[in-house]
Amino acid sequence: MSEAVAAPPAGSPWTVLHMVKWSSAYLGPKGVDSPRLTAELLLAHVLGVKRLELYLQFDRPLTPSELAAYKPLLQRRAAREPLQYVTGTASFRELELRCDPRALIPRPETEGLLDALATEAGTNGAVGRALDVGTGTGALALSLAHERMAEDVVGVDLSRDALALAEENGRSAGLAGRVDWRQGDLFEPVLGETFDWIVSNPPYVAEPDLSATEPEVREWEPRLALDGGADGLDVVRRLADGAGAMLAPGGWLALEVGWDQTGPVCQRLIDGGEYGHVVAREDLAGRPRYVLARKTE
Repeated sequence: MSEAVAAPPAGSPWTVLHMVKWSSAYLGPKGVDSPRLTAELLLAHVLGVKRLELYLQFDRPLTPSELAAYKPLLQRRAAREPLQYVTGTASFRELELRCDPRALIPRPETEGLLDALATEAGTNGAVGRALDVGTGTGALALSLAHERMAEDVVGVDLSRDALALAEENGRSAGLAGRVDWRQGDLFEPVLGETFDWIVSNPPYVAEPDLSATEPEVREWEPRLALDGGADGLDVVRRLADGAGAMLAPGGWLALEVGWDQTGPVCQRLIDGGEYGHVVAREDLAGRPRYVLARKTE
């Protein structure tokens, strides 16, 4: 439990270090994970510096305007609003993305989906066409374009709000025009087209489990991007059943799913008979996370 930290004596300024310590003690009892790290990240955001640069400024007094900017952000995080929504940004692979409640917050484990795909596919250079289904912030689609993993990228989402956010991220990343954004349900916006890669981080949380997630998830992130139905696989099954018709011969499907879902998803793809190679791969934490399938040529 965090020990209380007193405010500075009357007439004395708040220093960077004192504010970090006080904020950490304030956030801890609110149930915020890693309160010290959170305080440092929030203050670094307000000051416009990298977190580690705070350590060189611990004795620097904070100005009234800095304190005024910091206080509401701290209060929002104490109310369990996700850090990425409070700061408005999220890092993903080589990109810094705008992040707000219009879309799911990009997770570190999703970064590994593209690495797992590139490794399994043995790709040397860019593939022709790639499709990101349920693009959200545009994280996967924009990474495919930015890292030149695909020459032509399409990003699809059912939510118009999420697509607007993805387009904003494309412009801020200098990738305007590099991704073709389309609104609609799963493959509907691309019917009749074929792709070399299809990637997706679909909703895969079982509906009964949503109530047990952290407040940051259940109270702030869009349910559309989380709720996978009774067993978490409603959308995943539709992706697995429909992707084959959209893939070129030898093309790859790459899905992120829950650690306990890779087995059933792999089996469904095998049973469908369209894929000659189906495998599950682990994330950096060693948990089964990615399902990769190569369409028969």
